Amino acid sequence: MTTTETILQPSIEVSTLKLHAEPEDGAKNRLAGPIKLTGLLDKYAHADSTPVIGRSFPDLQVKEWLKLPKDESDALFRELAATISRRGVIFLRAQEITPQEMKLVGERISEQGGSPKSSGLHVHPLTEESSELGDEVQVISSEKQAKGGGLLHIYDDRSRYASAAWHSDVSFEPVPSDYAMLKIHTLPPCGGDTLWASGYEAYDRLSPAMATMLEGLTATHSGAFFHDEARRLGNPLRAGVRGSPLNHGTELEAVHPVIRTNPVTGWKSIFVNKVFTKRIIGVTRDESDFLISYLHSLVFQNHDLQVRLQYGKNDMAIWDNRSTWHTATYDYAEARAGDRRQAVHQPQ
Repeated sequence: MTTTETILQPSIEVSTLKLHAEPEDGAKNRLAGPIKLTGLLDKYAHADSTPVIGRSFPDLQVKEWLKLPKDESDALFRELAATISRRGVIFLRAQEITPQEMKLVGERISEQGGSPKSSGLHVHPLTEESSELGDEVQVISSEKQAKGGGLLHIYDDRSRYASAAWHSDVSFEPVPSDYAMLKIHTLPPCGGDTLWASGYEAYDRLSPAMATMLEGLTATHSGAFFHDEARRLGNPLRAGVRGSPLNHGTELEAVHPVIRTNPVTGWKSIFVNKVFTKRIIGVTRDESDFLISYLHSLVFQNHDLQVRLQYGKNDMAIWDNRSTWHTATYDYAEARAGDRRQAVHQPQ
């Protein structure tokens, strides 16, 4: 099966929002406060996928907004950014959109979400040099994964649990992702779904005492396993700037708060994931392992904070990596392929 995904992680300057002055490090969100919904998207048919996460827009062709006057399109993309951040993930069906148009849409969503001036689309460490779709487009392919790319390493002799692959994108970067996009254009007859889970809902299930303790902690995130994948694929790891001046080199390690606040909503979320979070700082190793395991169990043992997308051809998902987790489903043998883009946001 072949699946092609395009993920965008953009972040550029915008003059139509009320923004804070850019801090010296240039990597902080520029919103003056959470974005309030105006109802601008109510004219488009939509339905919530579950009470806590997901919203589907069956008829919206988002590329059409790129043709509108800037003031009008800014307002629409700002409302869309706020909707994605509130609902965690949205689903746009049968999108007639090119990878370059996806890039523009991703940039507009991220800029209207207040992304830093210094941030742009993320370049994944495993992206091949001189890719025909551009450095910012990550091609997700079952054929590539069979050679050792992606998260299939999780299903070797270390684990047979599908739940082991829940993650937030590139949390090993000092400046991680805000929004990400994925469009699947090559599908198997069945299978290959993606699941998302709500970090907001998981946080709300913590006791006040546990939440207070976790809010004072940070954790180390590492993508060191990409070094092995780069060797298996025969491609050098991308050590240059990856979407932010703070994301460079081959260390692939960063420290982030265990609990973070999404600047678009003002809501708190758990920011720990099974794939990249290796150690909670300030507690013993045993306590760290227990806490990471417990927080992960809130995700995979609570199906009522999850949503699952069964793709149709050219369906596209856009999600907020700051307050969701997601995982692929490797239950197919045929080709599956897609294009993915991600935007980098701000360190916490």
